[in-house]
Amino acid sequence: MTARNRAAAKPAAIGRPRSFDRDAALLAAMRTFWARGYEGTSIQDLVEAMGVNKPSLYATFGCKEEIFREAVELYDRLEGRATSQSLGEAATAREAVEAMLRSNARAYTAGEGPRGCMIVLSSLLGAPENESVRRFLADNRLSGERMLRDRLSRGIAEGDLSPSADIDRLAAFYTTVLEGLSIQARDGASRKKLNAIIDASMLAWPGRSS
Repeated sequence: MTARNRAAAKPAAIGRPRSFDRDAALLAAMRTFWARGYEGTSIQDLVEAMGVNKPSLYATFGCKEEIFREAVELYDRLEGRATSQSLGEAATAREAVEAMLRSNARAYTAGEGPRGCMIVLSSLLGAPENESVRRFLADNRLSGERMLRDRLSRGIAEGDLSPSADIDRLAAFYTTVLEGLSIQARDGASRKKLNAIIDASMLAWPGRSS
Protein backbone atom coordinates (compact mmCIF):
# COMPACT_ATOMS: atom_id res chain seq x y z
CA MET A 1 0.00 0.00 0.00
CA THR A 2 1.42 3.35 -1.00
CA ALA A 3 1.73 6.26 1.41
CA ARG A 4 -1.11 7.96 -0.43
CA ASN A 5 -3.33 4.89 -0.08
CA ARG A 6 -2.45 4.55 3.59
CA ALA A 7 -3.42 8.16 4.17
CA ALA A 8 -6.71 7.62 2.35
CA ALA A 9 -7.43 4.53 4.45
CA LYS A 10 -7.08 6.39 7.75
CA PRO A 11 -10.38 7.00 9.51
CA ALA A 12 -11.68 10.53 9.57
CA ALA A 13 -10.59 12.59 12.57
CA ILE A 14 -12.87 12.15 15.52
CA GLY A 15 -14.54 15.43 16.36
CA ARG A 16 -16.54 16.44 19.42
CA PRO A 17 -19.28 13.99 20.48
CA ARG A 18 -22.64 14.63 18.91
CA SER A 19 -24.53 17.08 21.09
CA PHE A 20 -27.69 15.99 22.85
CA ASP A 21 -30.90 17.80 23.60
CA ARG A 22 -30.43 19.16 27.12
CA ASP A 23 -34.12 19.87 27.63
CA ALA A 24 -35.13 16.37 26.53
CA ALA A 25 -32.46 14.86 28.78
CA LEU A 26 -33.70 16.84 31.77
CA LEU A 27 -37.28 15.79 31.06
CA ALA A 28 -36.13 12.16 31.05
CA ALA A 29 -34.36 12.73 34.38
CA MET A 30 -37.51 14.30 35.83
CA ARG A 31 -39.60 11.28 34.85
CA THR A 32 -37.02 8.91 36.31
CA PHE A 33 -36.94 10.71 39.67
CA TRP A 34 -40.74 10.93 39.60
CA ALA A 35 -41.08 7.19 39.11
CA ARG A 36 -38.30 6.02 41.46
CA GLY A 37 -37.78 8.82 43.98
CA TYR A 38 -34.48 10.48 44.77
CA GLU A 39 -32.84 7.66 46.69
CA GLY A 40 -34.23 5.03 44.33
CA THR A 41 -32.58 6.66 41.31
CA SER A 42 -28.93 5.88 40.61
CA ILE A 43 -26.51 7.73 38.38
CA GLN A 44 -26.62 4.76 36.02
CA ASP A 45 -30.41 5.09 35.86
CA LEU A 46 -29.96 8.71 34.84
CA VAL A 47 -27.26 7.88 32.29
CA GLU A 48 -29.58 5.37 30.62
CA ALA A 49 -32.68 7.56 30.76
CA MET A 50 -30.97 10.76 29.62
CA GLY A 51 -28.92 9.14 26.85
CA VAL A 52 -25.62 10.68 27.92
CA ASN A 53 -22.44 9.16 29.32
CA LYS A 54 -21.27 9.89 32.83
CA PRO A 55 -18.54 12.42 31.98
CA SER A 56 -20.99 14.44 29.86
CA LEU A 57 -23.68 14.15 32.50
CA TYR A 58 -21.44 15.54 35.22
CA ALA A 59 -20.03 18.23 32.92
CA THR A 60 -23.46 19.39 31.78
CA PHE A 61 -25.64 18.98 34.87
CA GLY A 62 -23.33 18.43 37.82
CA CYS A 63 -23.94 15.87 40.55
CA LYS A 64 -27.09 13.85 41.15
CA GLU A 65 -28.52 16.39 43.59
CA GLU A 66 -28.02 19.23 41.12
CA ILE A 67 -29.81 17.23 38.43
CA PHE A 68 -32.64 16.54 40.86
CA ARG A 69 -33.05 20.20 41.78
CA GLU A 70 -33.31 21.12 38.10
CA ALA A 71 -35.76 18.28 37.57
CA VAL A 72 -37.96 19.57 40.42
CA GLU A 73 -37.94 23.07 38.91
CA LEU A 74 -39.00 21.58 35.58
CA TYR A 75 -41.74 19.58 37.29
CA ASP A 76 -43.02 22.75 38.95
CA ARG A 77 -43.21 24.49 35.57
CA LEU A 78 -44.90 21.61 33.77
CA GLU A 79 -47.09 19.99 36.41
CA GLY A 80 -47.52 22.81 38.93
CA ARG A 81 -49.92 24.61 36.64
CA ALA A 82 -52.81 22.52 37.96
CA THR A 83 -52.41 24.25 41.31
CA SER A 84 -51.47 27.76 40.23
CA GLN A 85 -54.24 28.02 37.64
CA SER A 86 -56.88 26.69 40.02
CA LEU A 87 -55.92 29.13 42.75
CA GLY A 88 -55.63 32.04 40.37
CA GLU A 89 -58.71 31.59 38.22
CA ALA A 90 -61.48 30.45 40.59
CA ALA A 91 -63.99 33.08 41.67
CA THR A 92 -63.99 32.24 45.40
CA ALA A 93 -61.55 30.74 47.88
CA ARG A 94 -63.69 27.62 48.31
CA GLU A 95 -63.94 27.09 44.56
CA ALA A 96 -60.18 27.62 44.29
CA VAL A 97 -59.38 24.96 46.89
CA GLU A 98 -61.80 22.43 45.43
CA ALA A 99 -60.56 23.08 41.90
CA MET A 100 -56.97 22.70 43.09
CA LEU A 101 -57.72 19.32 44.64
CA ARG A 102 -59.76 17.99 41.72
CA SER A 103 -57.37 19.16 39.02
CA ASN A 104 -54.49 17.48 40.81
CA ALA A 105 -56.56 14.32 41.31
CA ARG A 106 -56.99 14.22 37.53
CA ALA A 107 -53.28 14.82 36.98
CA TYR A 108 -52.28 12.20 39.55
CA THR A 109 -54.34 9.52 37.79
CA ALA A 110 -53.62 10.49 34.18
CA GLY A 111 -52.61 7.70 31.87
CA GLU A 112 -49.24 9.21 30.96
CA GLY A 113 -46.31 9.35 33.34
CA PRO A 114 -45.99 8.13 36.92
CA ARG A 115 -48.98 8.52 39.24
CA GLY A 116 -48.97 11.00 42.09
CA CYS A 117 -46.86 14.08 42.76
CA MET A 118 -43.11 14.00 42.23
CA ILE A 119 -42.48 16.52 45.01
CA VAL A 120 -44.33 14.45 47.60
CA LEU A 121 -43.18 11.02 46.47
CA SER A 122 -39.52 11.95 46.04
CA SER A 123 -39.38 13.08 49.67
CA LEU A 124 -39.94 9.59 50.99
CA LEU A 125 -36.28 9.07 51.77
CA GLY A 126 -34.28 8.67 54.90
CA ALA A 127 -30.52 8.45 54.41
CA PRO A 128 -28.72 11.07 56.56
CA GLU A 129 -26.57 12.21 53.64
CA ASN A 130 -29.72 13.35 51.82
CA GLU A 131 -30.80 15.89 54.43
CA SER A 132 -30.22 18.78 52.01
CA VAL A 133 -32.63 17.15 49.55
CA ARG A 134 -35.26 16.74 52.25
CA ARG A 135 -34.94 20.41 53.18
CA PHE A 136 -35.19 21.42 49.54
CA LEU A 137 -38.40 19.44 49.07
CA ALA A 138 -39.85 20.64 52.38
CA ASP A 139 -39.22 24.24 51.32
CA ASN A 140 -40.93 23.53 48.01
CA ARG A 141 -44.02 22.14 49.74
CA LEU A 142 -44.11 25.06 52.19
CA SER A 143 -44.04 27.42 49.23
CA GLY A 144 -47.17 25.73 47.91
CA GLU A 145 -48.82 26.02 51.31
CA ARG A 146 -48.01 29.74 51.41
CA MET A 147 -49.56 30.16 47.96
CA LEU A 148 -52.73 28.52 49.23
CA ARG A 149 -52.75 30.65 52.39
CA ASP A 150 -52.43 33.79 50.25
CA ARG A 151 -55.47 32.70 48.23
CA LEU A 152 -57.44 32.15 51.43
CA SER A 153 -56.41 35.58 52.66
CA ARG A 154 -57.72 37.01 49.42
CA GLY A 155 -61.00 35.20 50.05
CA ILE A 156 -61.37 37.02 53.37
CA ALA A 157 -60.57 40.35 51.70
CA GLU A 158 -63.15 39.71 48.99
CA GLY A 159 -65.81 38.61 51.46
CA ASP A 160 -66.33 34.99 50.39
CA LEU A 161 -64.51 33.53 53.41
CA SER A 162 -65.36 34.32 57.01
CA PRO A 163 -62.95 36.79 58.67
CA SER A 164 -62.83 34.39 61.61
CA ALA A 165 -61.47 31.56 59.46
CA ASP A 166 -58.06 30.26 60.56
CA ILE A 167 -56.30 30.44 57.22
CA ASP A 168 -53.05 28.94 58.56
CA ARG A 169 -54.92 25.86 59.72
CA LEU A 170 -56.99 25.66 56.54
CA ALA A 171 -53.91 25.96 54.33
CA ALA A 172 -52.09 23.25 56.29
CA PHE A 173 -55.14 20.98 56.22
CA TYR A 174 -55.80 21.20 52.48
CA THR A 175 -52.10 20.91 51.71
CA THR A 176 -52.10 17.68 53.71
CA VAL A 177 -55.17 16.47 51.79
CA LEU A 178 -53.40 17.23 48.52
CA GLU A 179 -50.30 15.31 49.59
CA GLY A 180 -52.45 12.40 50.74
CA LEU A 181 -54.12 12.25 47.34
CA SER A 182 -50.68 11.79 45.82
CA ILE A 183 -49.90 8.80 48.04
CA GLN A 184 -53.32 7.29 47.32
CA ALA A 185 -52.79 7.72 43.58
CA ARG A 186 -49.37 6.05 43.67
CA ASP A 187 -50.95 3.17 45.59
CA GLY A 188 -53.39 2.70 42.71
CA ALA A 189 -56.48 4.53 43.95
CA SER A 190 -58.99 5.39 41.24
CA ARG A 191 -59.97 8.93 40.36
CA LYS A 192 -63.40 8.14 41.79
CA LYS A 193 -61.85 7.34 45.17
CA LEU A 194 -59.75 10.50 45.10
CA ASN A 195 -62.82 12.60 44.36
CA ALA A 196 -64.67 10.95 47.24
CA ILE A 197 -61.82 11.97 49.54
CA ILE A 198 -62.08 15.51 48.19
CA ASP A 199 -65.84 15.50 48.82
CA ALA A 200 -65.21 14.58 52.45
CA SER A 201 -62.46 17.18 52.86
CA MET A 202 -64.69 19.98 51.58
CA LEU A 203 -67.12 19.28 54.42
CA ALA A 204 -64.51 20.86 56.68
CA TRP A 205 -64.81 24.19 54.91
CA PRO A 206 -65.87 26.89 57.37
CA GLY A 207 -69.28 28.49 56.97
CA ARG A 208 -69.57 32.14 56.12
CA SER A 209 -70.17 34.59 58.89
CA SER A 210 -73.71 35.86 59.25
